[in-house]
Amino acid sequence: MTSTPDPQDFLDIDAGLTGEERDIRDAVRAYAADQLAPNVAEWYESGELPAAELAKGLGQLGLLGMHLEGYGCAGTSATAYGVACRELEAVDSGLRSFVSVQGSLAMYAIHHWGSDEQKNEWLPQMSAGDALGCFGLTEPDAGSDPGSMRTRAVRDGADWVLDGTKMWITNGTVANVAVVWAQTDEGIRGFVVPTDTPGFTANEVKHKLSLRASLTAELVLEGVRLPDSAAFPEVRGLRGPLSCLNEARYGILYGVVGAARACYRSALEYTMTREQFGKPLAGFQLTQRKLADMLVEVNRSGLVASQIGRLKDAGKLHHNHVSFGKLANVRSAIEVARTARTMLGANGISLEYPVMRHMANLETVLTYEGTEEMHALSLGQSVTGLAAFR
Repeated sequence: MTSTPDPQDFLDIDAGLTGEERDIRDAVRAYAADQLAPNVAEWYESGELPAAELAKGLGQLGLLGMHLEGYGCAGTSATAYGVACRELEAVDSGLRSFVSVQGSLAMYAIHHWGSDEQKNEWLPQMSAGDALGCFGLTEPDAGSDPGSMRTRAVRDGADWVLDGTKMWITNGTVANVAVVWAQTDEGIRGFVVPTDTPGFTANEVKHKLSLRASLTAELVLEGVRLPDSAAFPEVRGLRGPLSCLNEARYGILYGVVGAARACYRSALEYTMTREQFGKPLAGFQLTQRKLADMLVEVNRSGLVASQIGRLKDAGKLHHNHVSFGKLANVRSAIEVARTARTMLGANGISLEYPVMRHMANLETVLTYEGTEEMHALSLGQSVTGLAAFR
């Protein structure tokens, strides 16, 4: 007879981790508990984030661009990166997003599509946390359809001149460098834009009710003049930005498992200690049904993430696998968070507990890096061969 399953990892999913992956999990979990969790409610309430301090700490831990090779990056497995995202998002989606935008969007774009000069200039600084990056793709009128972007880059002699606006850009107000995608006469191209370039402005997006422990910006480019060397040399069209988004979505499908796990644990601990009608809430049938449903969703999403991670490590990952994971796991996480909120009663809306914060954050995660609807249509096209959105 085996021992009773662990309520915190019921299917023993982490038993499949390698020793290195387990060490990374433990290091990130300890750092998150010591440096992030005690402060996140305050950051969320104030809508502020000590970005430079966070970047240095995360850089020293080796988490920035950790799944990339060279240039000071750790070169870990995709699964290790996913587990790190899970442990960060167990604290807050905004903190995982901070790392994801740095490593999977800005750094990945430069690493995968940049020139040697661009890589050598930016990646060592970014992996150490000495420079922050952002990723300018989404526009006020171009979200799910990035091909309709209006930002344009035109040649002027040996230079490029960029004009346009990007919206909902994480880390935009604190970034040292922006990867900006623009229409050109040669198709969509990517540009590495130092944020101190004349004509570049980042305006803070305020009044958010979700992802408040994250810095969001509108980028305005007015006659931003760049040398030809600022452009990514080879890639044309949407292949460039979409490859980066796939990396970020991978971090999300792993990360939300952490958010769901945190909500489930909070509900379990609360209902085990809170008494009503002479016994703990956890002793009532309706409460146990909710806990069982949450347990299933947390572990099911954990298995999905683990399998997709192994496919990625084996070089067998298709972008529709990522769509599957993003759709399924965010859906599970948001349902777990909503259920946990009800189980904590009035305390569920307090920042003293994480569930309402996670619940609000997951509303944004449901939308960004591809809406639920777009991922559903991608899966529909995958199994039918018919595109329903064109």
